Amino acid sequence: MSTTAEASVHNPRYREVRKVTVVGTVVDFVLGVAKIVIGWIAHSEALVADGVHSLSDLATDFVVLYAARHSHMDADEDHPYGHGRIETLATVGLGIMLILVSFGIAWDAVSRIGVPDLLFTPGALALVVAFLSVLSKEALYQYTVNVARRLKSNMLMANAWHHRSDAISSIVVFIGVAGAMMGYHYLDAVAAVVVAVMIAKIGLDLVLSSTRELIDTALEPELVEAISDVITHVNGVRALHMLRTRRSGGRALVDLHLQVDPRISVSEGHQIGDTVRRKLLEKFDEVTDVTVHIDPEDDETESPCDHLPLREELVERLRTQWSEMASIDSEDITLHYLSGKLQVDVALPFSVLDQYDDPVQLVQQIERSAKTIPEIEHVQVCFRA
Repeated sequence: MSTTAEASVHNPRYREVRKVTVVGTVVDFVLGVAKIVIGWIAHSEALVADGVHSLSDLATDFVVLYAARHSHMDADEDHPYGHGRIETLATVGLGIMLILVSFGIAWDAVSRIGVPDLLFTPGALALVVAFLSVLSKEALYQYTVNVARRLKSNMLMANAWHHRSDAISSIVVFIGVAGAMMGYHYLDAVAAVVVAVMIAKIGLDLVLSSTRELIDTALEPELVEAISDVITHVNGVRALHMLRTRRSGGRALVDLHLQVDPRISVSEGHQIGDTVRRKLLEKFDEVTDVTVHIDPEDDETESPCDHLPLREELVERLRTQWSEMASIDSEDITLHYLSGKLQVDVALPFSVLDQYDDPVQLVQQIERSAKTIPEIEHVQVCFRA
């Protein structure tokens, strides 16, 4: 077993998913077999269809277990954002499986409705099994959906609704069997069709919701607003733009651009970004990854400084302008890229003043010569120890 796979096995979230799914697997197996056997003995097509539905739950339980194990593996070199999309793909698979099962059930039931001789009259035992199925599957739904909400797992929520669909379909079966026993023989087949339509609707909803996640649809508007509110209340954040969110399995990923004071140090800007990241991870359980980009100005619609030269080229041009003046090192120069122009701060050592009788004239010469470079808008000279 790989290290990442071992880590997923010991992941608390995975253990909870596995526990609730194993319980569902046992219940689905017992109910599925019981419905099919009793349905066959008691001549209830609706109950047999419901049994197939329960066994489809059993199949999806195995898919959930597999996906949960692998989706909780740690991020690696090939999957730097983790393996959460395995859970999303599994949810799509569950939805497609439900749709296919529903078509099979509906096809068989409709073909029988058209031929009265093929319709059955169920026995009382089918009624009892249908009633027990309603109780057990509703209890299983409540158990699974509570865990799904706590873990914020769409895959578990999908499986919970799989259980709920079985409970609802068992109610329909109960009505259909009771009607057939009272002489309305077609009601059993009609109940099977209704069950199939319900299953198909749930399957389609699951496919659509998970497909939205696969194409990186943003988080819910109210959640995005809450995330934005936390960010903008961090000290040092001047503005927020380009906030982007998406889901990956039960996790939420966030990346954003923060506008801070352009005159602060790189380390202070980094500290502000780290604070934003920490607060989001603490405030929102589903947020597991935050990428922060620090900006000195709003670059959402355009990047006005794209045409400006980088330090190496600019310093070389400045040295050419200052060649007949004080010797200025690259470390003495601080560059500010703002509003499509350069602002240059020059910090000269006091020792330079020993070479000049008039320091004011020196400052003026430095500023004037630097401004001959078109990209430079402002130059500020100061002296340091």
